[in-house]
Amino acid sequence: MKMKKLAALCLSAALLTGAALPALAEINLVPQDLSSAPAVPPENLQRLSWQPLAAAQTQTTKLANSGQTLNAPHIAGPVAAYSLPANIGELTLTLSSEVADGQVFAPNVLVLDENLRPAAWFPSRYFTYQKPGVMTADRLEGVMKLTPALGQQKIYLLVFTTDSDLTQTTTLLDPAKAYAQGTGHAVPDIPDPIASHSREGTIKLKMQTSSGSSILVGPLFGSSGPSAVTVGNTAAPAPAYAATPAPAAAPAAKARAEPIMHDTESYFNQQITQAVDSGNIDKALKLLDEAERVGSTSARRTFISSVKGKG
Repeated sequence: MKMKKLAALCLSAALLTGAALPALAEINLVPQDLSSAPAVPPENLQRLSWQPLAAAQTQTTKLANSGQTLNAPHIAGPVAAYSLPANIGELTLTLSSEVADGQVFAPNVLVLDENLRPAAWFPSRYFTYQKPGVMTADRLEGVMKLTPALGQQKIYLLVFTTDSDLTQTTTLLDPAKAYAQGTGHAVPDIPDPIASHSREGTIKLKMQTSSGSSILVGPLFGSSGPSAVTVGNTAAPAPAYAATPAPAAAPAAKARAEPIMHDTESYFNQQITQAVDSGNIDKALKLLDEAERVGSTSARRTFISSVKGKG
């Protein structure tokens, strides 16, 4: 109980001073931070062929040098492009990249709203190594939870690897060690195999509906931004975003032309309180970030008072 109280007080102090917690920042990626995401010209995105994905469907895509590519800085090799339904509620996406012949494709995911504007960014470090199971191979894997904003019909997922990823490797678990761990025997002291990162590979994307915490994609109801526009042709959507990435040192709460709606602010405060009460600080922090992004002035106070109450 003392440790929980101490952690809560430390977290509150950091939020009050606007300082980041190094350990927390390392563990909890903020997908809405697009400062390090590759800048892709909108006309290049419009030329891609976006593959539709339905709920409860697993799509296997073989990325080969003969596949479609994207002309953008730092993006290397073929890309995978998916269009997802945005009118069926929250989405849980599981993306895995299998190891084969000592190589693996290190995926990066850029989430785009209905107008092909960047909304979330999952770099390759988000997709971590998973040891093989009875029905699964060695793989890099990550789970993404997204909430399309109201009024959209589709959102988009762009999967690619980068020049930087190709210089790195992934350490696997030696099969003999895996067998020893599974049978309770002594784990042999032998080196683990290394998989180099490749331009090619096989990825699997599974989509399910979910009621868990998620990332909002697209203009939020009550926001002062432009309304979502239905895109009829996913191969050539409406004009997209500015190619310049957001500055790395952008403040957490951005200035707004209009104040946030009272109902929207109350909704966020209620969700933050419930998340803290249930012990899900990660969800509460994501809600806090999203609330301040759309102009909330009370979400931070709500979070801090909730955390203190839990201590």
